[in-house]
Amino acid sequence: MSSSSSNSATTDPVDPVPWYRELSPRDWKAFAAAWLGYAMDGFDFVLITLVLTEVAQDFHLSTVTAATLVSAAFVSRWFGGLAIGAFGDRFGRRPAMVLSIALYAVGAALCGFAWDYWSLFAFRMVIGLGMAGEYTASATYVIESWPARLRNKASGMLLSGYPLGSVLAAKTYAWVVPHSSWRVLFWLGIIPVVLAIYLRKRLPETKEWTEFSAKERPVSAAAVLFTGRRAAWNLPIGVVAALSIFFVLRNQTLPVTLVLVAVIAACFVAFAVQFAGRLWPVMVALMITVFCAFLYSWPLQSLLPTYLKTELHYDPGQVSDALLYAGIGYAAGSILSGFLGDRFGTRRAYVSMLLASLFFVWPVFALGEGHTVALWVLLFLLLGTGQGASGILPKYVSGHYPVRFRAAGLGFSYNVGALGGAAAPVLGAKLAAPLSLGTAIAVLGLSLTAVVIVLVGFDVPARVQRWADARHAAAKPPSAEAREAV
Repeated sequence: MSSSSSNSATTDPVDPVPWYRELSPRDWKAFAAAWLGYAMDGFDFVLITLVLTEVAQDFHLSTVTAATLVSAAFVSRWFGGLAIGAFGDRFGRRPAMVLSIALYAVGAALCGFAWDYWSLFAFRMVIGLGMAGEYTASATYVIESWPARLRNKASGMLLSGYPLGSVLAAKTYAWVVPHSSWRVLFWLGIIPVVLAIYLRKRLPETKEWTEFSAKERPVSAAAVLFTGRRAAWNLPIGVVAALSIFFVLRNQTLPVTLVLVAVIAACFVAFAVQFAGRLWPVMVALMITVFCAFLYSWPLQSLLPTYLKTELHYDPGQVSDALLYAGIGYAAGSILSGFLGDRFGTRRAYVSMLLASLFFVWPVFALGEGHTVALWVLLFLLLGTGQGASGILPKYVSGHYPVRFRAAGLGFSYNVGALGGAAAPVLGAKLAAPLSLGTAIAVLGLSLTAVVIVLVGFDVPARVQRWADARHAAAKPPSAEAREAV
């Protein structure tokens, strides 16, 4: 009897520890500070989408030209991702977060002082620098702070901050703009970040970065590309890329646009080859994947308030309510994607949620006026699945890079890919001319979501890298031992 009892005691399964108990107070503090900063990033970044019609009226802009003000932040994101990612690799994740939050806060406040289109465009570029650094630094900080098996949860829960910041912006818009000016909304963007900076100054550095930096100096993308002999040609390449992006947004003819796009692609491939070395194929493939992800998501995120006001004739309060449900859906979907990613794998979770989103795209824009509650429900479901899937995109991208240049690699590939966000609102506004704004957003959402499903579902970046490695191995001359064996 005692033997049986003893045997049973040794074979009974041990109750698993709940995932949240695996995290120390230090882990939760790191997450809270990063989440808060990301929420404030969402608040500051989306302000322009809420007041686009008011700004266009004040500065006498067409819809297409006004849409480039959304795109302006993406023009500078690639450089921000490169520079602040490299800063984070060299000096630590924590100071990079503080720098990024200060940049987008100052940029938001300056937008409230803009006197014309060009000044507002320039101040939006400052926000883009900070947003790129925020994404790079916060995502890397939290992913490296949490246990490896919980990192999809870390990524998804972190990115839930962005849409909730957007919800706060939408509610603030309804309270402020009808009673004052769109400028006041931007000035308010600097207030909440004081708390985030306060918290971040007291955060510990990530253990993973600390251990690695003690052994060897992390790779700096900026040092690789813009110092020494390479600076002589990489600085002009960077200027050419930036100018080409700018002119693409200035409503060029189709042939000119195609030439400029080819120039931009060549510039960034050249950077990737120099920075990533033999990993350049996976870096370029990840840039393309992220670019397509922004092209399906950002027409909706950037032009939804304009669509609600111009085609459905919503007042500021109704716009705010619609964005509330959309933002909550986005946040819930981000968290859900994190849990699904840890349970079933990152790619399976990502692709499954994108497939589900395809069922909601067309119904959202098929509804006309007078279906307010139905639209709320559909926006919740659409953003919860389609946008929520992006909650684990940082985990998917960063998983392709080694620690030594993870932050710079994530920041550069993600923020170069984010140029899709620059193209998205302009492309949506242009397609609205022959179609309608709602139809244009739906067409872009359906087609580009399908492309991302293929890229992620078949893990095209990893396949491209394996193919390149195999070709390199086949082309490599045999070693001395192999020649002697022959």
